[in-house]
Amino acid sequence: MSYSTAADERLDLRGTPCPINFVRTKLRLEKMASGALLEVWLDAGEPVEQVPDSLTMEGYKVEHLEDCADYFVVYVRCPS
Repeated sequence: MSYSTAADERLDLRGTPCPINFVRTKLRLEKMASGALLEVWLDAGEPVEQVPDSLTMEGYKVEHLEDCADYFVVYVRCPS
């Protein structure tokens, strides 16, 4: 089942190692409008284990995490 809310932007970071995937996600979020939703595609393992937690610690809201079999999709909301 896919997340029903359409993201404002999408960032495909499959194949991108930690911590570069977190840095790229944060840089993209910093350029987005307040309240905007970013869809981030991450590999299984360390990326999906580390990036959502790191984003939460930075003050972003991880709204949904979806397992798409080969990768994960994380929906992150910019703070208002």
